[in-house]
Amino acid sequence: MSENSVQRWGQMFSGNRILVLLGFVAIVLLGNLGYSLLRGDLALSTVSSYFWSGILVGLIYGLAGVGLSMTYSILNFANFSHGDLMTAGAFGGWSATYVIAGLGVADFGSRILVRAGGGSQPAELGVSVLGTPFSIFVGLLVAVAFTILVALVIDRFVYKPMRSENGIALLIASIGVALVLRYLIQFVYGGRNRGVTESVQRWDVLPFLSDYGSINPHEFTLMVVAVGLMIGVHAVLQYSKLGKAMRAMADNQDLALVTGIPTERVVTWTWIIGAGLTGAAGFLVVLERGVIDFNLGWGLLLFVFAAVILGGIGSIYGAISGGLVIGLTSEMSRIWIPSDFTTAAAFVLMILVLVVKPSGLFGGVKTA
Repeated sequence: MSENSVQRWGQMFSGNRILVLLGFVAIVLLGNLGYSLLRGDLALSTVSSYFWSGILVGLIYGLAGVGLSMTYSILNFANFSHGDLMTAGAFGGWSATYVIAGLGVADFGSRILVRAGGGSQPAELGVSVLGTPFSIFVGLLVAVAFTILVALVIDRFVYKPMRSENGIALLIASIGVALVLRYLIQFVYGGRNRGVTESVQRWDVLPFLSDYGSINPHEFTLMVVAVGLMIGVHAVLQYSKLGKAMRAMADNQDLALVTGIPTERVVTWTWIIGAGLTGAAGFLVVLERGVIDFNLGWGLLLFVFAAVILGGIGSIYGAISGGLVIGLTSEMSRIWIPSDFTTAAAFVLMILVLVVKPSGLFGGVKTA
């Protein structure tokens, strides 16, 4: 038997052992969950709350991860400024929301800086999906547009001159861009963590299920917008001429150039789509959480990277599925372990899956 065959059989055996281990752990955890529910040690409302929270968090990771996966597959570098683009989109969008929502109520300075120095409370302005739907809608559009503008400016003056450099040089440059963006945002908007939305009453969508049959309007908005954007980007990448050009560049950029595909135009559209999704994710996560600060995107970046790697770099389906897996694992694991360790649980699962399938859940499926 050849050496390659021995290595292949060894990898398969190791992978099968990991799969058996994962299956055994899943059976034990589900059995423990069922036992705790039957004994009354754990409320079903608590389980449903963790599950729903995991879905919402996973959608944010997935939405931001689609943009990161696209830039990686087309531009061939890990963009560490991606998280701070989320923050830029969040602040740009909420500035627009406050400017409109606070007309005639608060001074312009406090509105444009999203209450950097205090000012009227969110409840005084009625900032919510139900109270000021138009300002929220405009804020989302501005978040998308502002993030696209920032990304295109950065590409024009930083990444484009380095287009021929290797991925390491671009990665280091992106770290520098991230630091500049983050502290520029802190300089303009301040470093204070503050609330931006008022509390809203939950909707009893399933009244007969009592505590776990309700939904927050802000959570519902996040879910609808995130899913809608994901479907939209899928349609663009799969059925449009631009999408075909992007897939061609992801497979072989030199061949795409030879066949007449305008590569720079494709790169520009990659930034537009990727940054737009990232800005929307930043705005929506603030809408759901109700608070904003200049470290918002930096705190989420590692999870977004994990989602993209777990799902398989280059696949929007992978980014979405990876985001949901990371989100659900980090939230549902709170049933069995202290909340301080849930992040570790999500990354342990990611490592185990990658041991079995190094290319990720959707590795090899080039959708961007």
